[in-house]
Amino acid sequence: MLSIGWFSTGRDQAARDLLQVVYRSICSGEIPESEISFVFCSRNRGESTESDLFAEIVDSFKLPLVTFSSATFQAERREKGLQEERKGRSKLIQQWRRDYDREVMRRLGEYDIHLYVLAGYMLIVGEEMCQKYDLINLHPALPGGPKGSWQEVIWQLLENRASEAGAMIHLVTPELDQGPPLTFCRFSLRGEDFDPLWQDLEKKLQVRPLHEVREQEGETNLLFRKIRRQELAQEFPLIVTTIGALARGEIAIKNKQVVTSRGEVLQGGYDLTEKIGQKSMINISH
Repeated sequence: MLSIGWFSTGRDQAARDLLQVVYRSICSGEIPESEISFVFCSRNRGESTESDLFAEIVDSFKLPLVTFSSATFQAERREKGLQEERKGRSKLIQQWRRDYDREVMRRLGEYDIHLYVLAGYMLIVGEEMCQKYDLINLHPALPGGPKGSWQEVIWQLLENRASEAGAMIHLVTPELDQGPPLTFCRFSLRGEDFDPLWQDLEKKLQVRPLHEVREQEGETNLLFRKIRRQELAQEFPLIVTTIGALARGEIAIKNKQVVTSRGEVLQGGYDLTEKIGQKSMINISH
C-alpha cells in the first residue's frame, strides 16, 4: 500500500480540484493500492474562505487534516524579536522557514508515509524537510524549461516563441523547480488551434513590446489563455498517472533519485505523453 501525505495551502479552486481528482482516482482503482494518509494545510481554519472550502473537501472525504498557519507562525516569530531588517533579512527568512518546517515534521511524526505530494503548497520547502521526505511537486513546464509560477512560465513561452510546452512532476529540492524530474508530458504550441493566436500576438508586437502587452492584457491575452487551458488539461492526468506509476512500481524514488522497475537511474524523467494524450480528466472553469 502506497501511503501518501498531501501538502497544500488550499488557496484556490485548483487545489480543491486536484485533491478530488486524486482521491477519486484512488477510490476507483485507477491509482491502485494507495491511500491519502493525511492532508496538511499551511493555513488554519478560519484564515481564508478558500482554505476553509478546501478543509470542507478534506472533511467530506473523512481524511485526517493537519493545519498549521505559516502566516501566524511568521507573525509570532516577529513578535519574539525576529524583526526583518534590511541587513540579514535573507537569513531571518531562512530561519523562520527552517523552524516552521521542523514544527511541521514534528506534528506529522506519527504518520508512516512513502510519498509526499505538494499540490498547491505555496511555501518553499527547506533542506531538512527535503532530506527527510520524498517530496514531489507539479511544475507547469517541461524538464529544463521555464521556472517560476505558471503565469511566469507562460510569459516566458511567449517571449521565446516556444513551439512546445508541457508539465512535469519532479522531486523537490531546496532549489526551486530544479529537482530531478520523475515524469513529464508535452504538447505542441503550433497547429490550427495555435497559429492564428501567434499571428495575432506578432501583430501586436510590431506596435509595442511584450512587456507592454503583458501589462495591458495580462491573463486575458487569448494565446496566454489557450496555453493555460492546454496545461490544465495535461496537469491533472499527469499527477494521477505519475502516482499510479509509483504505486505499480513502474518507477520509484530511491536515495533521492528516480529509478525504473529494474533499478536503473532514470535520466530526464519518464515520458507519459502517449499515455496521457490530449484528454482532460476534469472540466475546470477559469
